[in-house]
Amino acid sequence: MPTQSKATSTPPGAPRSPTRDEAAAMRAFERAHKEFTRGRFSEARMLFRALIEQPGGASEVTARARTYLAIAESRLQTQGAPPRDAEALYDRGVIELNRGDYVAAQEMFERALKRDAEAADVHYALAATRARLGSIDLALKSLERALNIKRALRVRAQHDPDLAPLRNEPDYERLIFASRT
Repeated sequence: MPTQSKATSTPPGAPRSPTRDEAAAMRAFERAHKEFTRGRFSEARMLFRALIEQPGGASEVTARARTYLAIAESRLQTQGAPPRDAEALYDRGVIELNRGDYVAAQEMFERALKRDAEAADVHYALAATRARLGSIDLALKSLERALNIKRALRVRAQHDPDLAPLRNEPDYERLIFASRT
């Protein structure tokens, strides 16, 4: 009986294993894609560029990297462009506030108020930001302005964790719980 030799090639129709270069390209793509999905477009751009410049990378992976690189660059341009109208400035300020970048948030809200000085929600958000920054007096002034424009914000202010630093202040009590006539 003849002895069978072990086949060293893959059977027809079976997927082949990626080469070492292809596997490295896929790992690099996964790292770049992870940064991209986290919204870290600058880091993703750098990783996608490095992947594209690697010699011997998988052409499919390189093509996908080019697509994601273009999207990352587009997002970076959009992020870098400063908003112009009060609503867009307010939206950007809320994003910065939620990210914990209170200084940037304060700047956005102040710029929004230069365009619309009667925007109660912007005054309110500025109060919350200033409270987070520890600027208690300025926060109370912003809160007072917001409540003078839109009294309904009192209910929200009672439960807003961003205003927690103001809760022990007598002026806060006066503003929030004053006669609602």
